Amino acid sequence: MKIRNLERRIVIVAMACLFSLPMVSQVSLFPTPVEVRKAEGHFMVGRNLQVGSNGGYAALLAGKLGEELKEVSADTRASGEVFLELNELAGLPDEGYTMEVTPAKVVLKASSAAGLFYAKETFLQLAETAGGKIRCCRIADAPRYSWRGFMLDESRHFFGKEKVKQYLDMMASLKLNVFHWHLTDEPGWRIEIKKYPKLTSEGAVGNWHDPKAPAQFYTQDDIREIVSYAAERHIMILPEFDMPGHATAVCRSYPEVSGGGEGKWEGFTFHPCKEETFEFISHIFDEIISLFPSPYIHVGGDEVHFGNQSWYTDPEIQQFIKDKNLGNEVGLEHYFIRRIADMVASKGKTMIGWDEIVDAGVSPEKAVVMWWRHDRKHQLVKALENGYKVIMTPRRPLYGDFVQYGQHTVGRFWDGYNPIEDICRFPEPIIHLAQGYEDQLMGLQFSMWTERVADEKRLDFMTFPRLAAVAESAWTPAKKKDCSLFMQKLPKFLKLLDRLGIYYFNPFQPDATPEPDAPDKDDVLKNG
Repeated sequence: MKIRNLERRIVIVAMACLFSLPMVSQVSLFPTPVEVRKAEGHFMVGRNLQVGSNGGYAALLAGKLGEELKEVSADTRASGEVFLELNELAGLPDEGYTMEVTPAKVVLKASSAAGLFYAKETFLQLAETAGGKIRCCRIADAPRYSWRGFMLDESRHFFGKEKVKQYLDMMASLKLNVFHWHLTDEPGWRIEIKKYPKLTSEGAVGNWHDPKAPAQFYTQDDIREIVSYAAERHIMILPEFDMPGHATAVCRSYPEVSGGGEGKWEGFTFHPCKEETFEFISHIFDEIISLFPSPYIHVGGDEVHFGNQSWYTDPEIQQFIKDKNLGNEVGLEHYFIRRIADMVASKGKTMIGWDEIVDAGVSPEKAVVMWWRHDRKHQLVKALENGYKVIMTPRRPLYGDFVQYGQHTVGRFWDGYNPIEDICRFPEPIIHLAQGYEDQLMGLQFSMWTERVADEKRLDFMTFPRLAAVAESAWTPAKKKDCSLFMQKLPKFLKLLDRLGIYYFNPFQPDATPEPDAPDKDDVLKNG
């Protein structure tokens, strides 16, 4: 009953927003800029448009913008000018920009390459939504958070290079700047490692619902291509190599590094004591680092207790716990995480882990924490109090595999679901927990786990339009964010998705976009 009442309220609010669209006075941009001052008149993107710059990177962007605007130009011979200026001495915030739109000329200005890129994306969005007729205005803009992320799990189901590129394009338009790539887990290993070819010849076989599905993975050339594609859009790719748990695909390929496990958890963990294990991990790190220039590597560190049953009975492991005075199996888990943190640091990178690593005693100088357990707010507080920088990605409301509407039947529930409105309101409901530690909050991330997301249509449906709300919460300052206005302008974003052929959930007309089906089976995430 509680869910049905909430569902009814969401639909009523959404429909009210839809019918009030003519009253919207703000510029329809996603995410909402910090400051927009409207002026009289319009700038026409016509066939004779000139796009210029002050050279260098600005010239490169000007060339791209000129080509992109050909797709949205109005049917007119208007000959206005768009000028892109990259000026490090302009004193604008990192990733920030200004835009001045007059009837004759548009000036985009930034002090950083990323800022000018976002100015270009903003202008392109304006042109697309206005059909080439842009209301004159002045925009001054900069992000709330430096980490504005989207995570895609391709271990459980694989989507491929072209789909990833499409999502990178959408992220760039929404000013999201981190693509967290979950490439290793239980069902499959998805990245070529030349020193260990069985990781893909055997470890890449299967997916979440079909253990015999043909091997699917990215070659190292694929990875380089995608990393370069992302970098052109000012998106950093964060690779994840999960350990010591969620290592099943590795351990079935190389059982000599397996830590055991029982039943469906067989091979779930790395062996936590063998030097061979750490040498194996080190070699893989070396190849991953050669492919990803990110200063960070995500190592997981979560849910080890699912499959560490053998740790309690293995004589070698038990003796190791005694010899190292680790106390128990949890102490051994923490020992493993500390060693990995030291290893990552020795290679010039910073480790990122899920919020379990807060208890491992890793130096905050060597690790960043991703807070994911929404029901353990104390873990967020503990991370901040212990000096860690934190990225917020709590299951509620930032896990994309959670149901987004009460009548949907496929996906996860946890005392409710994750509607777009809750994402838009985040992080305000929990921001008081970070009072005094605001500088340690790097930002937030939408995490798309794919147990029940097996094809592109369902991936799109679970991602959009919620990703626009993620961008709103990550970019727009709290004082400038208005979720009711966001919902009023959302139909314009849905029209863009229609033009791009991207399937999505329509919160205004839920029956218009039926929920796609997905594979199902009993597992630990069935109801949680």
